[in-house]
Amino acid sequence: MPPIRPTDTDMLGLIDVQPTFMPGGALAVTGGEEVVPVINHLLAGPFAQAFATQDWHPPGHSSFASSHPGRAPFDSIAMPYGPQTLWPEHAIQGSAEAALHPALDQRRIELIIRKGFRPVIDSYSAFFENDRTTATGLDGWLRARGIRRLFLAGLATDYCVAFSAEDAAGLGYEVCVIEDACRGIGLSLPEGGDTIAAAKARLTAAGVRFISAADFAA
Repeated sequence: MPPIRPTDTDMLGLIDVQPTFMPGGALAVTGGEEVVPVINHLLAGPFAQAFATQDWHPPGHSSFASSHPGRAPFDSIAMPYGPQTLWPEHAIQGSAEAALHPALDQRRIELIIRKGFRPVIDSYSAFFENDRTTATGLDGWLRARGIRRLFLAGLATDYCVAFSAEDAAGLGYEVCVIEDACRGIGLSLPEGGDTIAAAKARLTAAGVRFISAADFAA
């Protein structure tokens, strides 16, 4: 494969690069902090433009296990919009854990999409809330900018990155996930395997490509 050379119709999407998802955070992803230098390398070289997302939950959010007596983190419950995994309290609005990581180079980040701020619905995707219909507005902004191809990085591979990639592909974008700029949670599935493998299989079937930072032209 020839080296990838991003153009004006390409954009880097940084998904939830927040301390809350890194070691020491409330919903830590193993190795989560390792994505920051890889992303900074991409921002310093191939990509002149990027957007970012932030999980941004109010206290008592309906996706928190603590909001459901008798339930524990990683239980699943039925919500009006479908199954919902319950999480530890994380990404509380205005907290240091909810900020973009302080070591992240933000100079080329042109837009920040905050998601999960509605108390009764969770939001994984950069494009839609978990009801799959309430839009964040990102699609319209990208189209107004003439963006046709998205490269996604961040946390977590099997949740917010995967849902963002799937929605982007469904909206007609060409989508690439930069694997070494992502880390996943990897919850075990009843049918075997884990959520990372399942997400990769689902995304590959949807036409999403998996690449590495080394695939870009120097």
